[in-house]
Amino acid sequence: MIALRRRSSFGPPPGAVERQIVPILSVMIASLTPLLPEIWTAPILPPFGFMVLLGWRLLRDDLWPVWVALPLGLFDDIFSGQPLGSAMALWTIAFLVIDVIDSRLVWRDHWQDWGIAALAIAGELVLALGIAHITGGAMPVLLLLPQILVSVLLFPIVARLCATLDRFRLAR
Repeated sequence: MIALRRRSSFGPPPGAVERQIVPILSVMIASLTPLLPEIWTAPILPPFGFMVLLGWRLLRDDLWPVWVALPLGLFDDIFSGQPLGSAMALWTIAFLVIDVIDSRLVWRDHWQDWGIAALAIAGELVLALGIAHITGGAMPVLLLLPQILVSVLLFPIVARLCATLDRFRLAR
């Protein structure tokens, strides 16, 4: 006899929670990268939490609602050292802008995703620096250029990682 999984009328369908946990955990783990023991004289470490969030958003536009950037941004703010609320606001703005871009485009390819991510990453880093300046942080904007360049060049690898995790989560 074949055992069928009985579907309950209460709660999400079987496997739906597990499918949501993989993307959320991947963003949260990527947001923990500032805790790695490294010493730099200038900021060079990419904002991996934001990059993974963008990777998932550009890969699966129907995966998350816009508000999911708020709690994930809060988690990133706690571990990144940025002023509380900066990633929450900037990630939500990025989601809203990407939604507007999605409503205007008929289709997107890899190059357009990379361009959207490059603009979002550069904008997020510059605006986060502006928020840090308001709260007392001081750093010249030109020191962000290597971090922006490294982040933009690493984004296709992050997007590929998100696609691999997506195949893993959908295979379950």
